[in-house]
Amino acid sequence: MAANVPYGEEQFANSRKEMDVLVEDSLKSIEVKPNAMFAVLSEATKAISGGLVRWSRESSLWPLQFGLACCAMELMDFGSARIDAERRGYLLFRATPRQCDVMIVAGWVTKSVIPELKRLYEQMAKPRYVIAYGECATCGGPWYESYNIIKGIDQVLPVDVYVVGCPPKPENLFGALMKLQKKVGGKVEV
Repeated sequence: MAANVPYGEEQFANSRKEMDVLVEDSLKSIEVKPNAMFAVLSEATKAISGGLVRWSRESSLWPLQFGLACCAMELMDFGSARIDAERRGYLLFRATPRQCDVMIVAGWVTKSVIPELKRLYEQMAKPRYVIAYGECATCGGPWYESYNIIKGIDQVLPVDVYVVGCPPKPENLFGALMKLQKKVGGKVEV
């Protein structure tokens, strides 16, 4: 029976290895171009999803309040029925930084609070934004020459929107959140 088989097991294995090497070498020289239809469809999907993600980030800001002094009282007034911040979706203040993407720093910031402030900022979801609410958070306020008060939260964290006033009105925070929405949506004001 062995006389009728043209190749033995060993010869068959060697010829198979040689064929595999030849096929691999021939495929190295051939460049497979992507299908044009799928490439265009992929780019269109990225463009649509990019706009959808930008719109969802712009329309759902989750603030973390960090009220430290008298500006925190005005921040609490922001939740009143007079302002009606719920209509624009701004009132859902969260107690945990892991569910927030906007930190509202209201009041003076002492040097002893800075490590906790940085820790909370680092725990926030990305992309994250900071609003300096009031003169103390913006530039130190009346206590700018104090040894323990920092001269603005921008020395510690990157601030996106400043709200002026001592104390600032809740309407100013409403305007600041609208400006932040424009910034997040890519419509930056000059």
